[in-house]
Amino acid sequence: MTTTALPHPHRVTPARVLRSEWHKLRTLRSSWIALGLAAVFVLGVGILMGTTYTSDGGDSDIDTVILVLYGSLLASLCTVVLGVLVTAGEYSSGLIRASLTAVPRRLPVLWAKAAVFTVTVFTAMFATALVTFVVAQLFLHDTDQAASLTDPGVLRAVAGNAAGTTLLGLIALGLGALLRSVPGAIGAFIGGVMILPEVLTMLPYGAVETVVRYFPTQAAGVLGSATPLPDAASPGPALLALALWASATLVAAAVLLRRRDA
Repeated sequence: MTTTALPHPHRVTPARVLRSEWHKLRTLRSSWIALGLAAVFVLGVGILMGTTYTSDGGDSDIDTVILVLYGSLLASLCTVVLGVLVTAGEYSSGLIRASLTAVPRRLPVLWAKAAVFTVTVFTAMFATALVTFVVAQLFLHDTDQAASLTDPGVLRAVAGNAAGTTLLGLIALGLGALLRSVPGAIGAFIGGVMILPEVLTMLPYGAVETVVRYFPTQAAGVLGSATPLPDAASPGPALLALALWASATLVAAAVLLRRRDA
């Protein structure tokens, strides 16, 4: 008589690790606060821009999507903090020990965190950007900033805005895993991602200026524009550069995760 071995009910699978990380993210109050503030900033600033804009104000040369979604600059800070909390926050609370005990191979935990964060933040930011654009255009329909989602480059820029915000947060998630400290990761992001490019642009070298165009914050800004920006990278290379920055940070975090104790 032959017997068929049943699958172990507690076997670690990618789907279960993803479900676990999704449960963590959605049950943390900080996740809802960060995403809620990000949405409020984008929508609030967008409505403010729409209601106060006048065609004779001298801002007609500003890209419509950039004008309407200007609040994404503040929203990015929220997603950056959330990204850090997703990884470094577990080290601060000690929860990471339980996570790595449940998943001894370790790396699936990091990949699941990155995947859940990416899908959640992009979905929230894309939906917010769409609503903000449509609502703002209700006030801009009779100005020189009137536009539609069907206009060339507009929908791409709205999606690019959400992608840029998400990838900046993903870089912060990687930094949190690397440094294992919430203040340290936030400081590293501010210093290395936000301030360093501005310092480098002061150097009198054309090559440096060209390289800085592909730094994270500069690349993210390009993605949210429906029209080409002067002295900036094009959207395709900018998206690739930003994705590579995020990938490099996560790979570095993965290497150290395998080598260090929890």
